[in-house]
Amino acid sequence: MHSQCDVCGLHYEREPGFFFGAMYISYAFSVAIFVAVGVALSFLGDFSLEVYLLTIIGVIALFLPFLFRYSRILFLHIFGGVDYEPGYKKKVSEVG
Repeated sequence: MHSQCDVCGLHYEREPGFFFGAMYISYAFSVAIFVAVGVALSFLGDFSLEVYLLTIIGVIALFLPFLFRYSRILFLHIFGGVDYEPGYKKKVSEVG
C-alpha cells in the first residue's frame, strides 16, 4: 500500500498503529466467507470435516490479499475521516 496519495498527498497512515482496527474488519470478512463456504458445501453434499476445513482454508487463503487491502480501505473510510471525491483529480488538473 502506498504511504500517501499521488494526487492529493493524503497520508494514509493517520497515526502509528492506525490500521490495527482493520484486523477486526478482516476477521468479519473471514467469518462471512467461512459461513458462506460452509453453507454452500452443506447444500452440495455430505462431506467430511476435513473437506470442509481444507476448502474453507483454501478459499480464505485465496482471498487473503483482497481481505487485507479492502479491510484497510474500509477502516480508513469509516474511522479516518476520508471522503471519496470522484472528480478530485479533474479539479486539481483544472486548477494547476
